[in-house]
Amino acid sequence: MLSLFRLPRGFTINQVPKVFHEDSIMSGYRHPRSSATDCILSLFQLTNETLNIWTHFLPTWYFLWKLMTVVLMQTAWQDPFTWPLVVFLLSCCVYPLASSCAHTFSTMSARARHIGFFFDYAALSFYSLGSAVVYSAYVFPDKWVGGSFHRSFVVMAVVNTVVCTVLSCSSRLGFPFLQYDHDIVKKFPECQSPRLSKMLRVVAFAFPYLFDSIPLFYRVFLCVGDGCTDNDANVLHYYHISLAFLTGFLFATHLPERLAPGSFDYIGHSHQLFHVCGVLGTHFQMKAVEQDMVTRRRWLSENSVPVTFSNSLGPALLCVVISVSVVVLFSLPLLSASVCMKKKKKKKKKKHPEGQRRSSD
Repeated sequence: MLSLFRLPRGFTINQVPKVFHEDSIMSGYRHPRSSATDCILSLFQLTNETLNIWTHFLPTWYFLWKLMTVVLMQTAWQDPFTWPLVVFLLSCCVYPLASSCAHTFSTMSARARHIGFFFDYAALSFYSLGSAVVYSAYVFPDKWVGGSFHRSFVVMAVVNTVVCTVLSCSSRLGFPFLQYDHDIVKKFPECQSPRLSKMLRVVAFAFPYLFDSIPLFYRVFLCVGDGCTDNDANVLHYYHISLAFLTGFLFATHLPERLAPGSFDYIGHSHQLFHVCGVLGTHFQMKAVEQDMVTRRRWLSENSVPVTFSNSLGPALLCVVISVSVVVLFSLPLLSASVCMKKKKKKKKKKHPEGQRRSSD
C-alpha cells in the first residue's frame, strides 16, 4: 500500500531532455516521462516546480470565492453594471488554475508540456481581456469616457488577445501546423533558440498589459486638472502597477537564480516570485476596480457607455472560443506526430519477431 504513495526522486539538469531545462535551475527536476499519478504525488514532494504549482493553485480558490460572492450576493445576472467585474473575476480564476495545471502535468512528456503551456498562455491572454473589459467599464478617466478610444477599446483588446495567444504559442514551436514532422518538438524555437522564444513570450505578455493600462497610466501619472478621476482607488492602482512591473522584471531576468545557479532550485527562484507578485498584483487590481465601481457608479451610469452584453460578456465568450481554437490548431501537429511515432514503433515490434524466425530457419 505504501508503494502507491512513494514519491518520485528528483533529477539534475543533465539527466532530463533539453526541452525540460529551466534557466539556472540545476536540480529538483521530475522524471520526464512521469505518469499523471506521479505528477500529482509530486505536489507533496519538494521539487523545483512544487511552489510554482501551489502559488497559483491556492489563489484560484480565493478568486473563485470572490467571483461567487459577486454572482450570488450581488445578483450579477440582474445587474448589467456588474458584468465587467464578473468577466474580470472569471479571468482571475482561469489564469492561475491553467498555470498550476500546466506546471503539474508538464513532465508527462514533451508534447504534454507544450500543450499544457498553450492553455496557460491562452488563459493569460483571457486575463488581459478581462482587465480591458473592467477598465473600460470602471477605470477610464473622466476626460476619456465616451470618446472614440473608449468606444473601440474592448474591440482592440480582443484583437490583442488573439494575436498575443498566437505569438506566445508560436514562441514554443513556431508554426508547427505548417510542417507535420514526427521530430517537430526538437525543431522549433523552444529548443533551438531559447532566447528568441523567451523574447517573443515577454512581448506577448507585456504588450496587452501595456495597452490595457493606457487609460490607467494616463489617469494616475499624466492627467492634470479636472476630469482626472482622483479618488481612493488610485492608491490601490499604484500598488498594482508596481507589482505588475516587478512581475515582468522577474519573468524577463531570471533573478536571483541567474546570479547563483543551483542556489534557488527549490525555494526563491524567479518563477516562484513571479507567481507571488503576479497574484498580489491581481489582488490589488481587483480591489482597485471594485473601489472604482462603487465610487463612480452614479457618474458612470449617467455619462459613460452603457454596459451591455456586446462590450462585456460577449467579447469574453468570443475570446474563449478563438483562444481554444488557436490552442487546438497548435496542438494538432503534436498529437498527430505522437500517433505517427506510436504506429512506427508498433510496426517495428511486429517485424522483429518475423526476422528472428527467418534467421532461425
